[in-house]
Amino acid sequence: MSAESVQTATNSKVPSIRDSSVPLIASYTYHSPIPTAIGPYILGVDEAGRGPVLGPLVYGVAYCPTAYQEDLDSLGFADSKTLTAGTRSSLLQTLCSDPANLGWSVRVLCPQAISSGMLRRPPTNLNRQSEQATVLLIREVLQHGIKLSDVYVDALGPTKTYEAYLSSQFPGINFTVTAKADSKFKIVGAASVAAKVTRDAWVEDWTFEESSSPHDAESNSKPTNTRWGKELGSGYPSDPKTQAWIKGSLDPTFGFPSLVRFSWTTIKLVLEKNGHVVQWTDDGQASLIQAFESATGLDKGRCKITKDLCISSVATL
Repeated sequence: MSAESVQTATNSKVPSIRDSSVPLIASYTYHSPIPTAIGPYILGVDEAGRGPVLGPLVYGVAYCPTAYQEDLDSLGFADSKTLTAGTRSSLLQTLCSDPANLGWSVRVLCPQAISSGMLRRPPTNLNRQSEQATVLLIREVLQHGIKLSDVYVDALGPTKTYEAYLSSQFPGINFTVTAKADSKFKIVGAASVAAKVTRDAWVEDWTFEESSSPHDAESNSKPTNTRWGKELGSGYPSDPKTQAWIKGSLDPTFGFPSLVRFSWTTIKLVLEKNGHVVQWTDDGQASLIQAFESATGLDKGRCKITKDLCISSVATL
């Protein structure tokens, strides 16, 4: 694992957020202190930010000893979407308050990584990126010496297929993959809180890398956003505030800042409709066109390649 991919705790309000004055330009993993209580452990998996067109996608896991489940049930964890921001923040503190029994981790997928994965050929779609994040988190928890007996995963779509896939990756662990797992299992609710608080903290205090400069790095000052508004809305394409931000943030030549997921259809349509048209021509193609257009006499209408190969007709081939 590279040094760039793992972040250690800082003195920030949210332990999983590194220095927020530094733009988020690479995905990373954060792990809380490893619990010391005797196992086996149960672990929950949930995400925050799968649907939005703006900001990172965050996968979270939380885990505790099986013997701790009664205590866990009394702590108030639930689907993070049903909780207020203040309650989520308080619950994250609760998750950090008993390091002997409670552990958690997040995998933060930056918008650039999401887009580049979905736009490459062949593409790595969002489902596959989600699987990779989940597997990475579980594997690293195991590598820290935690023995897992049961894992509960919140997921959409064909849950049984995903359940079988995870079981094949981690033999000996019982997997339960189901929709609304964050409301069915408290440990998944805890993972939901970790993921949601981390994502919200990044988006609410987003630093635009496009506004940074070498002077900012030298002076340790946070770049000043002078081009894009901070009223992002929820980030979902259907949110009027998000729609307004997208409309007002487009540069017809350079597009959008890297907060945006360029692989989303919403963004593609805006770029196609309001962005400047660009025609890409590689050097090799340009040379052939120029040679073809500049030919005279017997060579008129023949490109340079056919001339060099002494080809006068396709019949020659």
